[in-house]
Amino acid sequence: MMPQSFHRPVILAVILAGLGLLQPAAAQSIETAAKQAIITDFASGSVLMEKNADELMVPSSMSKLMTVFMVFDKLKSGAWKPTDLLPVSETAWKKHYKSEGSLMFLPVNSTATVDDLLKGVVIQSGNDACSVLAEAYSGSEEAFAEEETRKARQIGLTKSTFRNASGWPEPGHVMTARDLSVLARHLIGDFPEYYKLFSQMEFSFNNIKQGNRNPLLYNTPGADGLKTGHTEAAGYGLTASIKRGNRRIIMVLNGMSSMKERAEEAQRLAEWAFREWETYPLFKAGEVVIPDAEVWLGEAETVPLAAKGDLEVTLPRRARQEMKVTTVFTGPLPAPIKAGTELGKIVVTAPGMTAIELPLVATADVAKLGFSGRISAALRRIIWGQKK
Repeated sequence: MMPQSFHRPVILAVILAGLGLLQPAAAQSIETAAKQAIITDFASGSVLMEKNADELMVPSSMSKLMTVFMVFDKLKSGAWKPTDLLPVSETAWKKHYKSEGSLMFLPVNSTATVDDLLKGVVIQSGNDACSVLAEAYSGSEEAFAEEETRKARQIGLTKSTFRNASGWPEPGHVMTARDLSVLARHLIGDFPEYYKLFSQMEFSFNNIKQGNRNPLLYNTPGADGLKTGHTEAAGYGLTASIKRGNRRIIMVLNGMSSMKERAEEAQRLAEWAFREWETYPLFKAGEVVIPDAEVWLGEAETVPLAAKGDLEVTLPRRARQEMKVTTVFTGPLPAPIKAGTELGKIVVTAPGMTAIELPLVATADVAKLGFSGRISAALRRIIWGQKK
């Protein structure tokens, strides 16, 4: 007799739905002056709002975040140390010293530490610092930009292309708001030991003090990064992170008309995200969801199925009553079964939202019955319609 497919409701589903411990996959709508925008929850990855998030755009100095990622990666690998001295070539100096872009004010033919150069990039938005780091990394800024693009694809930035290290306007130097959000997530999650640099308020170099350009650091509780950007072509942009309690959001905005609008819009949207949305733990890795999934022709009659990984979910507070959780597995489950094998899934659904799935795995091995045991079990099922 062949196993059958079950869509088995979890007893816990009604409770979870009532508490709102579920996650919508669709962003809610809220108007924004930004031309491109996305807000995501760091823990769950949920998109809280988006507007033209996959549209190619000029990222301006927000693309410096990719340069910072490359240097952080170099430091983490041990290939570079914060105290390493890097040369300021005439090429790097000449490229920027007469420009109207932001500078760290590095003297030509001098040296600067990796640590100071990173502060020059993150806090002072120094284009010259970016060029120095790029040349030390790859030999030339052009070669570095090619490496940035390759690394970007590896970490999930599907549409970004880099032509330089600073975001200086150049044809083909483009990113998307979604890619910037993914990049910010990596900077926060992959490099916690270095990420604190983004919240430093000011930095002095060459007797010139400059303040951090991120407006949220000055007026928004929990703001701790990341980077502003501005060019005539792109308008004013900001990639930001705000953490309150155990919850963190990442916000990318671009295409605003002024510094004032950027600051006010970023603060307004941050407050909306924390006010209207909440994040809840749903399942922990190894937590038993189905204690008695029936086994066919096994030495044990049932096997517990558990969540394969942690699941934290984010949803609008007003929408939580409409969420449902079910489990899906093909049962009875044929023996032999090996612990850790994926045998089903948890499915989270809600009207107008894409289903969210989490694998269910066996928590124990179940050996197959011997020949006589299999015959006996088959006869019992034929006679009784179930195991006895």
